[in-house]
Amino acid sequence: MQDFAAVGMIEFTSIAVGMDAADRMVKTADITPLFFKTICPGKYIAGICGDVAAVDASVRSGLEVGETSVADWFVIPNIQKDVLAAIAGCQPIREQGALGIIETFSVASAIVAADAAVKAADVVVMDVRTALGLGGKGYVLLMGDVAAVRAAVDAGSNHAAHAGLLVAGRVIPRPADAFFTQVV
Repeated sequence: MQDFAAVGMIEFTSIAVGMDAADRMVKTADITPLFFKTICPGKYIAGICGDVAAVDASVRSGLEVGETSVADWFVIPNIQKDVLAAIAGCQPIREQGALGIIETFSVASAIVAADAAVKAADVVVMDVRTALGLGGKGYVLLMGDVAAVRAAVDAGSNHAAHAGLLVAGRVIPRPADAFFTQVV
């Protein structure tokens, strides 16, 4: 996974507005697109990376275009590499431990929660699911020892709750093998 100084994302309630804003974001600063895509239910997300100033300028221009169609957004300087790997779906299972789940009402809040969680405790972000087939929600799966997973879920859940976007945070201390292999 490539190193980036910052990652930014805007989640739009309109696909057309989101595409217009994504175009403006690319034209505003020297950034690299991570993803521009539609998600459920009829939303659009624009994720970018680059140096902090460029990502900040690009996201701000996208917010101007998006105005009232912005559902959620973030700029994260020094995002943890595990979070990017989990978004891309390429985080290998290292060893089974406690399983933490943070469920949010938006994709952006799930990514912010994942970054806060992995910065708060020694856990691995196994997966960040982004709204496809989830009714616009996002969720994060964390793995590690029980105490670390509890601390990470608390930290990530607190970020989402502060924004009013937390659905639930749970820790399963010892997931059953049959359950674990179906989820992760």
